[in-house]
Amino acid sequence: MPINRRDLLKITVGAAATASAGDMVAGCDTSPSAPLPEGKADYTLRIGSGLVELAPDAIFSTTTYNGQFPGPLLRFAEDRPAVVDVHNDTDVPEQVHWHGQQVPADVDGSAEEGTPFVPAHGMRRVSFTPGPAGFRFYHSHLIAGSDLAKGQYGGLVGPVYIEPKLNPGAYDQGVFLVLKEFAPTFSRAGDMAADFLAGAPDPELKERGEKAMADSLGRGMPRGYEVGYGAFSVNGRKLGQGEPIKVRAGQRMLLHVLNGSATEIRSLALPGHVFRVVALDGNPVPAPARVPVLWIGTAERVSAVVEMNRPGVWVLGDLADSDRGAGMGIAVEYAGRTGPPQWTAPGPFTWDYRTFARAGAAAAAPDQTIDLLVEKRNAAVGGFNAWTLNGQSYSTALNQPVIPVQRGKRYRLRLRNATDDVHPVHLHRHTVEVAAVAGTPTAGLFKDVVMLGGYQKLDLDFVADQPGLSLLHCHQQLHMDYGFMTLFNCT
Repeated sequence: MPINRRDLLKITVGAAATASAGDMVAGCDTSPSAPLPEGKADYTLRIGSGLVELAPDAIFSTTTYNGQFPGPLLRFAEDRPAVVDVHNDTDVPEQVHWHGQQVPADVDGSAEEGTPFVPAHGMRRVSFTPGPAGFRFYHSHLIAGSDLAKGQYGGLVGPVYIEPKLNPGAYDQGVFLVLKEFAPTFSRAGDMAADFLAGAPDPELKERGEKAMADSLGRGMPRGYEVGYGAFSVNGRKLGQGEPIKVRAGQRMLLHVLNGSATEIRSLALPGHVFRVVALDGNPVPAPARVPVLWIGTAERVSAVVEMNRPGVWVLGDLADSDRGAGMGIAVEYAGRTGPPQWTAPGPFTWDYRTFARAGAAAAAPDQTIDLLVEKRNAAVGGFNAWTLNGQSYSTALNQPVIPVQRGKRYRLRLRNATDDVHPVHLHRHTVEVAAVAGTPTAGLFKDVVMLGGYQKLDLDFVADQPGLSLLHCHQQLHMDYGFMTLFNCT
């Protein structure tokens, strides 16, 4: 989705230095929704079945927004009320989740919070005040279970950009990229490697998790189902298909990258170039930093400036040779250069959230700490892994567990991962501050999805300023579907 400098809604890089923890975490007020406005909507989304052509020999039937993948880029102005009409032309009731925004529970797009469904062959109008500013997105929010046609396995993903009130803009070209896999299948392959994340494992958590796995395998339980994919794409096209990103030597290109996967953590490199990360999940980082590789958890977004200073034709692609070879990449073509795009693997690199946080600082003390122990019961639910928080899997039938919180208080979620899996943890309707990574205190880094490393600890702070129910879950579809969820009830 290349767009020019004038049209692009720019991120506020300078705001990182002045935004306070209270301002970023508190966000905007969300009182109950007012009566819906009449007249023409700002945007109309149509959910329907359609074909996505990744390549002439890779055409897939899936669900899409407005007959395209990714869904259309929706641009809003910060704090200016907006209206969106959502039509559902399928046989299945749907939810549209406004990921990363602080909106009322009846708009957010989560049945667990009480958001009404968009009925099958029906329509729902929603009205909300967009915010916070920055790179957000919208997507389906259903429990898919063993149905690989539902939830985020399909094509219901689209980017959102909320224009900040201040737009300095220090780049020449902006590009939005959505990374996505198609043709999902179940397998019993091993879990994805987790060694790309910085931070040492906690010995007690590792011992606990390895013992649980050994006991399970000793009882003859197989490993739980995982999901693999047959086709990979950037903006709905396989590497080598569609238009390349066209640049000129000397340009500064701002990449907004969304991992729209249902289950996969993605990496991205551009040979001979570095990424200067200026925002994570749409929020300016206090310490912009140059890195050779972007690691992006499920539903995470990265905004990074790239100095175009090495003319040629290059592959901007995933580090995994198999995934990149099956399509997870896009060509970057300098003016006056031709030929097949070139790939050179970067050297070893570890992704560390602490790099982008405020050096030597600690987050404000919370009013209360909530401990959440993550565990896995191997292949315990029809061959799928069951996930628990403090020994309990989320019940969709009972809509439990629910953790009460008091409005206006600051809470620290102390997540302890007794599994070797990486969990991209998402809290609806809030922005969280990363307060500690693998035991190291941090401050100033604000996100809405944070990867919890295998056998690691992670502290996330939030202010309970959104009345009603807010869902906390792992954004890996299998983990969410099979228990890794809980609700907070703000009263």
